[in-house]
Formats: sequence, structure tokens, C-alpha cells
Amino acid sequence: MWDAKATLGEGPCWVAREQAIYWVDIKEFLLHRLCTVTDQRRSWHIPEQVTALAPRRNGGFIATLRQGFALLEIPQLEETVHIKLLGVPEKDRPGNRFNDGKVDSKGRFWAGSMDDAESKASGALYRLDGDCKWQKMDDQYIITNGPTFSPDGRTLYHTDTLARTIYAFDLADDGRIGNKRLFFKFDDGSGFPDGMTVDQEGCLWVCHFFGWGITRVSPKGNIVGRIELPVSNVTSCTFAGDKMETLYITTARKGLNAEQLKKQPLAGGLFRFEPKVRGLKPGIFAG
Repeated sequence: MWDAKATLGEGPCWVAREQAIYWVDIKEFLLHRLCTVTDQRRSWHIPEQVTALAPRRNGGFIATLRQGFALLEIPQLEETVHIKLLGVPEKDRPGNRFNDGKVDSKGRFWAGSMDDAESKASGALYRLDGDCKWQKMDDQYIITNGPTFSPDGRTLYHTDTLARTIYAFDLADDGRIGNKRLFFKFDDGSGFPDGMTVDQEGCLWVCHFFGWGITRVSPKGNIVGRIELPVSNVTSCTFAGDKMETLYITTARKGLNAEQLKKQPLAGGLFRFEPKVRGLKPGIFAG
């Protein structure tokens, strides 16, 4: 594992062309890179609060900043991260910031916003197409999290974190969504569902903030597995590797006091786990 002591580790993404995991520390304005072949580690301090990123077909990354969508490049892994803002969808909601995001099999980037004070249902779900035009797809979230997709690409899963609820939507080929429905609701003692990913069997791997681990949920909405971790704030995960056989997991120190941190010295680290099931290859942004 990487004992990075991230305040809010998030957004792990697998870049196959580099054999590397990228992830962010949202609160500390940091971008991290781990080469899974050499274990080489790099970190960049960036001028913007990057909250999620995914590789682009044309090189570099699509990303969400605090205020909106952006293109991100690190030519030859140099010292400077280049950021080009694409647009600000929520100029009328200054208390919001963007949070989690992921690319579907058609190359579209789905990302949600949230109330940074975590109190108002001012967050929304957006779809960014390859032409870099966005649409608001759903609304009324305090904290959006974990967009992810079924293996056949026909179902979008999206999380209302503070409601401890995961919703499922029918996802059409043209990017329209419909038939929003309750997929799974966690009980009060399980923490809060955060980032998630899907394996080749269609099961969701759901991270739990204040929940000490990851729950595996079947496509039928049944709990079929659990990973326990030595830290309470588990934020997101992604499959990686040549065979998509390894799960990389981000965690956070945010919300923990000094006594809790003493008992959780690895909080904020990047963990890896071999779950004996393979994940799906990540989507590549079409722009």
C-alpha cells in the first residue's frame, strides 16, 4: 500500500497505456500516480481542486474541478500539470463543488456535484459528451457519488451518499436515462456509501465512508461479499492490471480526530486487494 496520509483520497483511475493508477487528494490539491509495474510514485501539487479524472482517447485526462469540467495533461510526466477549463455548469450554485465521475462504454463522462457544506440538496448528475457539451441528467442530491455501469452498459448506478441509497437507471445508447429506481439502501450502522465500481459478474463494489470496508452487492441487490480494511473512511476503488484482477482502494483522514488517527495510522493510504474476480476495462473519454 501507499501510506500517503491523504486528507481526502479519491477518484482512482486505471490508465492501461501507462500501467498506472492515478488518484487525487481533493482537499490538499494533490494528484498522485503509482506505476503498478515498478512501484514508482509521483505526486503533483496542482492549482485547482481536481475531484475526479479519467483518461481521454486523445491523450491526457478529462477531469472535474471544484467548479466544472476540464482537460488535464502532464506531458512526459513533467513537473507541471496543464489544466484547461471547459465550462462551469453551476455558476448559480456557488456553494457546490463537483465530486465523483466516471466514463461509460460509449466514451461519455458522468459526474456529480454536491453541496460542499453537505447540508443542501443542491447537487446534480451531469453527462459530458465527446464534443465537451454537458447536460444535467438528475438533481436533488446533497452528496453525489459513485457513478458506475453494468457490464452490458445498459444500467447506470448512482449514489445519494447521505441517504445511504444507490439508485439504478436505464441507460440508452444515446445517453438518455430513465426508470430511476431504488437499487440498494444501506442501514444506519454501515457508514455512508461512497465511490464504487463493477466487476465482470455485474456486482458492485461499494466503498463505505465511516464504514471500515467495501461491500459487494449482486445485480439483484443482495450482499454477496465484504472486504474489511484497517481504516474507517473508505472512499473509492477501481480494478486495474493486465487482467483487471487487482482492486485499488482510496481512503481518507477527513473527519477523524487525533485519537482516531492514532488508532488508524494507515488512514488516507492507497490499498490494493486481490478479490479473485476481474473488473471491467475502464471507459475512455471520447473527446
